[in-house]
Formats: sequence, structure tokens, C-alpha cells
Amino acid sequence: MMTTKSDQSLSEVHGSVDTTATAGKPLWRRIASFFGPAYLVSVGYMDPGNWATDLAGGSQFGYKLIWVLLMSNLMALLLQSLSARLGIVRGRDLAQANRETYPKTINVFLYILAEIAIAATDLAEVLGMAIGIQLLTGIPLLWAVLITLCDTFLLLLLQRLGMRKMEAFIITLVAIIGISFLVEIILAKPVLSEVAKGFVPSIPSKTALYIAIGIIGATVMPHNLYLHSALVQTRKFKRDDAGIRRALRLNFIDSTIALNAAFFVNAAILVLAASAFYYKGRTDVAEIRQAHTLLNEMLGSSLAPMLFAIALIAAGQSSTITGTLAGQIVMEGYLRLRINPWLRRLLTRVVAIVPAVIVILINGEDNIDALLVLSQVVLSLQLGFAVIPLIHFVSNKAQMGVYAVKAPVQIAAWLIAAVLVYLNLRMVVEQMGDYFMRSENLFVKALMVLGLLLFVALLLITIVYPMLPRRKTRPLLPMHRHTDTLIGPAIKPTYKTIALALDFSRFDATLLGHALGHASEGTRFVLIHVVESATTRIHGSETDDMETRNDLAQLEGYAEQFRSRGFTAVTLLGYHSRAREIARLVNESGAELLIIGAHGHRGMLDWIYGETIDSVRHALKIPVLIVSA
Repeated sequence: MMTTKSDQSLSEVHGSVDTTATAGKPLWRRIASFFGPAYLVSVGYMDPGNWATDLAGGSQFGYKLIWVLLMSNLMALLLQSLSARLGIVRGRDLAQANRETYPKTINVFLYILAEIAIAATDLAEVLGMAIGIQLLTGIPLLWAVLITLCDTFLLLLLQRLGMRKMEAFIITLVAIIGISFLVEIILAKPVLSEVAKGFVPSIPSKTALYIAIGIIGATVMPHNLYLHSALVQTRKFKRDDAGIRRALRLNFIDSTIALNAAFFVNAAILVLAASAFYYKGRTDVAEIRQAHTLLNEMLGSSLAPMLFAIALIAAGQSSTITGTLAGQIVMEGYLRLRINPWLRRLLTRVVAIVPAVIVILINGEDNIDALLVLSQVVLSLQLGFAVIPLIHFVSNKAQMGVYAVKAPVQIAAWLIAAVLVYLNLRMVVEQMGDYFMRSENLFVKALMVLGLLLFVALLLITIVYPMLPRRKTRPLLPMHRHTDTLIGPAIKPTYKTIALALDFSRFDATLLGHALGHASEGTRFVLIHVVESATTRIHGSETDDMETRNDLAQLEGYAEQFRSRGFTAVTLLGYHSRAREIARLVNESGAELLIIGAHGHRGMLDWIYGETIDSVRHALKIPVLIVSA
């Protein structure tokens, strides 16, 4: 864990795709170098949470709610283009911009709400993947939920491979989803004239409103606004007027293509549910597993349910990667806190798994789909707190300059925000009204009223605060701390005691040579080796096997070579735990410098052999010279 001083969003991949390197290349290569971020964003628009709301809408109301999908897609296109504009022009993601604009207390609430949204997103992904695994394998849902923990380290591997390979992996999963539903639609044979009528706006009932808000929450997702503003910064381009305008134009095209693909998937799910269930008298189909079971019966093909399950797993897996990235952006942007990606992934996944496991243990597998729909409604409730600040930022001429959005775009964006806030408040008030009619619990009612008042108050603050004249503008986050320090005279350190961590490989000679290079008259050498035989796990320092004796003899052979050159040398053996024992022996020996070799392990080899150097240097307060072998 560390507090980051960098203001670069996703700093490990910031500017890692150099679009300027395609100069002189074919036009399609130059354009393609910008494409990719929107596809990572688009998977959030077709995650398993969408499936639950789309299936419920299609099976209960036919094609009548398809206009909600279209409206949501248009909203998403505008909002994602604004998010990309913020990242391209200001070089800030939404979390960083919030931190620089709002007071500390408000940012705490905005951060908590963003984390709740990400947890709700991951909950939908966990449940969707688990249901998909269950449908393909037949194992209990609880075991399938626990299996989803295994994808924790997939993001680590993809990040090591680079941004473009991660994007290629996501696009492959999106293609699997799209092809699967294309086949499903062909099998369902919907009546296109009836589908067209669904684009006429209507809300048939309160239940339809609840599902419609869930669809909006599942489609326009708050974490995607944080994500897109950071992902566009992975592209390095010329920061002149022509370069910025070109980046804005190509990222808008990228967003249009990617989000239309997401709209096709969502519409395909709703149309499939309407064609296969609603128009055949099965208006009670609101669960993913029930839909999977009935597809074979309704469409007369065993291929349909199999493709349904495969697409569900692909949707969950792709969405979980982007959800983790969004969590990293939110934590670093608001808190300026960076933790290991695997730890962030594990924490996010555990937070999502716990409620799923509790529901399964208490109620069995019956209420899982209701939990999916609820997660999307929770997402919808967070939307205003991401959308409203975003509109403020991209409309600010002082910070955006000539790239601030024009009045018509501002009006459209504020209308979208107003619709979202209105629908959310209307749904909350109606749900509260229903509860008040059924319950006499005054304490719960008071808490609900208090929560609603806090919700409205925070919304008003996010709207009004950026428009207030402030006496002092908060400074931007510095990339590095600036000092007036001048270079002083050269300092040549002298070490009285130098420790060497040796592993008896062919690289030992290099470490010994570096040790001699740092030695001076009277230097004392401490030669360290850690024995890792099976018996050391049990007997520790009491071990006296053949490997221990041979290792000690080898160490003494190195020590004799130092002694022959007039130096003092001692040998020390550690047992079992490499990092812990090296740090202990170095501290006990009083060494002033440690020389240790790095063998360049990466990826799976780090997990197999362990990462020694980072653990050792964190445990020491002396200089550590790392020699690459």
C-alpha cells in the first residue's frame, strides 16, 4: 500500500499507447490506435445485471420497454463522450476532478457512493458468472459463486501483458456475446413490426417503472464515467489544438461503435425474452436460470440455452475486469491511495461475494435474480452523483478553454441528469410509500426519511457548490513535489560491513564482483544463504541434512576468497523463509549495505518462486543494491 504522488490516472498504463508512432502509416492504422477504451467501457453496458432487467422487461411487458434501452443508449453516448472529453482535455479522471473541486467532507460521501456503485456492479458480475457456470456444469450455485474468486488474478496477468492486449481480450469476449445473441435472435424469429412499436415511449405500470429504472441503472453505469475519463489517457497524442480535436473526434467514433454494440446486445436480450416468453403466454419469466431452462422448450433448439450460458459467463468475466479498473481509479483519485491490484481485486470480489453467499445460505437460490435487479437499482441511485459533477467540469470554460461543451450539449446533459434524478426520486418515494402502508415500524420509517433527506441534500450540494464563487481556488494535484534543492558535492559512501545474499547460481560471480567494487580497506563481508530444503520447514535452524552441509561449505569457499584478498568474511545460514531470514540476518550482522540479485521472474514465476526483493527491502533501513542477473 502506498500514497501516490502522481496525478496520472492508471499511472502504470498512462500514455502507454503511442498514437504518434503511427504517423505515416495507413489511415486505418492511425484511426485504430485510438480505438479500444470505449470497448472496455461498453462491457459495463452488457454485464449480467442488464440481463436480469432486460429479461424481466421483455417477459413481463413484451417490446414496450425497448424505448428505454434506446433512450439509455443515447444518454450513455452523450455522457461517455463528456467523460472522455474530461480525460483528453484536462488529463484528469472524474475522481481526481471531484477531489480538486468539492470540499473534503463532500468528497468522502462521493467516494463512499462510488465504492457502493462498484460493489453493486461486482455483485451483478459475480451472480451472473456463477449462474452461467451453474447452467453449464450443473454444480450448486454456492460453489459457482466461490469459483468466481479464481478470476481475481486474471486482471494482474492482463495488465502485465499491456493495455492493447487487455483491450483485445475484452473485445474477444464482447464478440462472443454478440455472436451468441445474433444466433439466439435468428432462432427466436421476432416480428419486426411489433418490435418497432416498442420504440414508442410508455410506462404501463409501477412495476414497469421499477424495471425501467433498473434498465437505466444497468445501462448508464456510474463507474463507467470514472473509467472512461481514465482509459482515454492511455493514449499518447500531440497536445496541440489539432491533436486534441482529433483525439476527441476519434474517441467519439470509438464510443459510438462500442455503445451501439452494447445496445444490440441489450435489445437482443429483451427481444429474445419478449419473443420466446411474453408472446407465448409466459409472462412470469423473470429469472436468468428459468429463461435458460425454457429456451430449449420455446425455441426448439438445444443450442440456444448453451449459447445463453456461454454469453453470460463472457459478460460477467469482461465486466469484472473493467469494474476492478474503475475501483482502482476511484481509490487513487479520491484518496490518492494505491494498493496492489490483486489486493484491490480480492477486496472488491469479497465484498460482492458476501451478500450473495448470505442470500443463498438463508433463502436458497430462489431470490438471486431479485438481488441482481436490486443491484441495478442501487447503481441507478448513484448516477446523479457522477453525472452532475461531470457536466459541471466539461462546461467550465476556465478549465476546459475552447473545448468546453457548447450550450446545446449542456442543455441535453442537464436534461438527462434531471430525468435520472426525477426517476430515482420517484421510485424511492413510491417504494417508501408502499412500505409505509405495510409496516408500523416507526424507527425504520424515520431512518428512511432521514436517508431520503440526506440523499436530496447531497444532490443539491453537488449541483450548487461548483457554481458558488470561492475566495480561493483549490490547487491542482501536483505530479511531483517541487523543491529548490540544488545538487551538492558528490558523496562517496564507505561501507564497513557489506552483506551479500547468495543463491549459488551462475550469477554469484556478478554479485561478488559488485561487492568488491564497493569495498574499501577494512571492509567486512557477511555472506548469507538461505537453505530451503523440506526438513527446514520442520526443524528450522536444527536442520543438519546434506544440503545444509553442502551449502555451508560453498559459502565458506566464497569467504576464503575474500580472506585471501585481505578482507574479513563471515558466513551465515538462514532457514526456510528467504525474505524473512535474509532481513533478519542482515539486521543482526549490522551490515550497512545489502547486495542482492534479481533474476527477472515475471508473471506466474513470481507466484511460483516468490518475490523476495520487495519483502527484503521493506524490512531493512539500509541501502539495498539490486543487481540484475
